[in-house]
Amino acid sequence: MNVGRRVDYAVRALSYLAAQAPARVIGSKEITEKQDIPVHYLSKIMKDLVGAGLVKSHVGCKGGFSLARPADSITIKQVYEAVEKPLILMECLEKGDLYCRYDSVCPQISIWERAQILLANFLSGISIGSIADEEGLKGRFNALQN
Repeated sequence: MNVGRRVDYAVRALSYLAAQAPARVIGSKEITEKQDIPVHYLSKIMKDLVGAGLVKSHVGCKGGFSLARPADSITIKQVYEAVEKPLILMECLEKGDLYCRYDSVCPQISIWERAQILLANFLSGISIGSIADEEGLKGRFNALQN
């Protein structure tokens, strides 16, 4: 399993939104500046997060984004699955003998299945609210440099 940029950027964007006042709508420009997320990535990621029901999109001159649910109810696993795909460590765990004819006799499948369950449970136990980031990564980095 590889956690790519899309997941990283999605978690950054959501953690920034989570730290803002609940009624505040945050524009894309502010998110990209505070969290150092490229604009072209952010628009695609936010579309996926809106589609997954994690974020609300607000249109108009004061448009932008806000969380669709309380930050403590949004898990890292949900974020991963919103921007990537279901959390599956090996294809055979999802597709069984349709993927591999040795599925029924494989000595390692139970190992990967248990690892997948552990990882899913771990990521389900961490909420966006627990990692909310009010100032953004750029602000934190600049403060560290001074």
